[in-house]
Amino acid sequence: MAMEIEQIYQKLITAWNNREAQGMADLFAERGVQIGFDGSKIIGPKNILTHLQPIFAQHPTAPFVTKIKEWRPLGKDSAILFAIAGMVPPGEEKLDPALNAHQTMVVSKQANDWKIELFQNTPAAYHGRPELVELMTEELREINA
Repeated sequence: MAMEIEQIYQKLITAWNNREAQGMADLFAERGVQIGFDGSKIIGPKNILTHLQPIFAQHPTAPFVTKIKEWRPLGKDSAILFAIAGMVPPGEEKLDPALNAHQTMVVSKQANDWKIELFQNTPAAYHGRPELVELMTEELREINA
């Protein structure tokens, strides 16, 4: 199960980094939810596709640098994964700490195929605790080096 859970997460991140809206949308369950960095809540693959296509067409989105922190089963056919993520803005070489995020993914197995039920990308601002921003950024820098 571990490999399958990590693989679907990596497919999602790769699709984002390659700006492939269809590739991302295809990973979601019929009522799967994507909650973006800005708080946008989109439900279902068709709506996720419709939401992502103009973003990728109109904005030079930054690629994710990610690290899976933990995953665990929630039952026989479901699991939750926690990761941290940073972004290197287009034209830059370093991670922008203001773009750090916690990512949560919930998946369920449907007809022998894992689908995303929830993907949430939450800013890791750590208001008033800059040392935590720096710790997360440093952990991601090690991956991005």
